[in-house]
Amino acid sequence: MIIITTLAEYQTRFWLKVGLNLQARGEGVLFLSFDDRSCDMLDAAGMQNFNVPALARRCLRETALNHAEVFSRFGMDQINYWTSHERITFSITDTATLNAKLAGYLLAIDEIVAGLEDRRDVCVVQELGGFLSVIATWFVARRQDLDNYFLEPSYFRGRMFALKNSFAAPVVSGDATQPVSAVVRSYLEEAIASQTIVIPKKDRHQYSAALAKVLNTQNIKRAMEKIIDKYVLRKHQEFGYIWRYISIHLRMLVNAFRMRGHYTPFERLGDFVYFPFHVPGDVALTLRSPEYLDQLALVEYLVRMVPQPYKVAVKEHPAQIGAVPAGRLQQLLRQYDNLCVIPPGTNNYKVLGAAAAIVSINSKSGAEAGMLGKPVLVLGDAFYKDSPLVERVTSIQELPEQLSKALASGEPPATDRFAYFQQVWEQTLPGELYVEDDDEVKTFANSLLAFVGKAA
Repeated sequence: MIIITTLAEYQTRFWLKVGLNLQARGEGVLFLSFDDRSCDMLDAAGMQNFNVPALARRCLRETALNHAEVFSRFGMDQINYWTSHERITFSITDTATLNAKLAGYLLAIDEIVAGLEDRRDVCVVQELGGFLSVIATWFVARRQDLDNYFLEPSYFRGRMFALKNSFAAPVVSGDATQPVSAVVRSYLEEAIASQTIVIPKKDRHQYSAALAKVLNTQNIKRAMEKIIDKYVLRKHQEFGYIWRYISIHLRMLVNAFRMRGHYTPFERLGDFVYFPFHVPGDVALTLRSPEYLDQLALVEYLVRMVPQPYKVAVKEHPAQIGAVPAGRLQQLLRQYDNLCVIPPGTNNYKVLGAAAAIVSINSKSGAEAGMLGKPVLVLGDAFYKDSPLVERVTSIQELPEQLSKALASGEPPATDRFAYFQQVWEQTLPGELYVEDDDEVKTFANSLLAFVGKAA
């Protein structure tokens, strides 16, 4: 049996198709649903599913354990770390609320898994994420000795990593002697020639201006539907923090407006070190590299230690224009004349090509820069951190010295940089999350079975 978590309707539409495909091949499928409408959808299709939030409320009422005792039962410590993603994403300030939600989910999911008649050939499949629903499911899988596979998009468009029993980034160290297939070489050469970044299909709607997101009729319609569901029909939504989402997008619109007039085209910068902003609050920061969650603090450190006469150039993530607080960024611009902000719509490949060096936490921009042969310093938990194309910074105190060396040495030694990406290709399989095309679903299901060791 394959246990699948689903947190929202758009996810369930996709996972339902995958589940039906798997069932047709004789695989057992069980859904852990964290959304009432998703439960209705799965019930209508005859798919086995559990409404975890409803079950969690009952478990909390009936348990004699306090939250700390529940966490101890599942071997959890550093609770503030595990609840940090949800706290940041939804602006939740009440620790007791987060603890209750996490404890309830742990008890509910554990009861579901313990009730399975046979757990010898059961595994869990989830999209990588930092929400308490995902985290609780992972801890239960650990306690019940089940393998948990986290799926996340890879460097290559239309391919994905499957991370077994870990939130950490996959390890792809690289091999300079690896023969490069014609497919991989062609893909990389085309990426360099076209200068296009890799955008998973599920995220393409995010790559638009802040005003376009606010005025998008589909977004407005969906917000109204969610308001009715929550306040009139009283249906649970795992992502039901509607006013939080609305306020975020309005704040992004204001920030984007405030930053107008503060941009400097990279062509006018001279020599510069480039730091591409990562998506604020993404699991890549909250769980994988939490020490760098405050990216503006890192930027201020960079401008204070970068060698003269280099400038530090930053650019917002194109999917989150306006997400960086404009007030703090403008204060840094006033204080440091060696800091510049590049217009967010600028082609990232062009900026990477012009930069003297790139500093990345764990952004895919670091891998793209390595592919281009640029000096790259990697601070966080990235899949390419041990590759021969970058320099890993193991301590923030070492960054000044390593950056000075990278700037003095120029481009890294000549090597077949594509050989590393052949390794990346071989550690992934074709498929994309939340693409509902029938052929894409079939491809995804084939890869899922291969990842979990059930492929024929």
